[in-house]
Amino acid sequence: MLELILPRRCAGCGEAGLMLCARCVRQLAGVPFRVTSPVDTLVPVFSMGPYAGAHRGIVLAMKERGNLAVRAYAGSLLDAALAHLEARGEIPEGAGLVPAPTRAASARARGGDPVEAVCRNAGRTTHAVLRLSHAARDQSELSAADRRANLAGRVQCTGVPPGSVVVVDDVVTTGSTLHASVAKLLALGADVRACVTLCAA
Repeated sequence: MLELILPRRCAGCGEAGLMLCARCVRQLAGVPFRVTSPVDTLVPVFSMGPYAGAHRGIVLAMKERGNLAVRAYAGSLLDAALAHLEARGEIPEGAGLVPAPTRAASARARGGDPVEAVCRNAGRTTHAVLRLSHAARDQSELSAADRRANLAGRVQCTGVPPGSVVVVDDVVTTGSTLHASVAKLLALGADVRACVTLCAA
């Protein structure tokens, strides 16, 4: 009955039917690739796809459309991407995950931090130690220079994760969030090996 009132739609393309249609599942099955960004991220960054098609769809579904179920699927995709990078020798086996920070208000509005949820659904050790101060503004409409200025001194760390870690975010655009996150962790002595994102814009 619920499906008749609120039919399930594919998180990738919006087509009525399953949580993810077969076409979007195929799009999401690619291997992670190295990306560069305007801002130096201090460690290598790997992305699981472009910010387009199914990859863009699941990010928007998680962040803007309240689709909590797709976070579990995204976690499985992240786990597969990490396994691939481990097999290639790009990251050490068993590295912990550090979700990139988000504004507390954004996390509350989205039913919890989507990136942290994806990390935990990957089944990997997750260290949610990064936070943004209340002074940080929404980054979506800011330029690369403004994003760096917005994050300067505003990434807080509640503890240094042990062992090797990988910073995870949903989208890399300018690299400002990853730079600020990695810089904060490195300054405190963390062993940051790489960053992994669901999409690269």
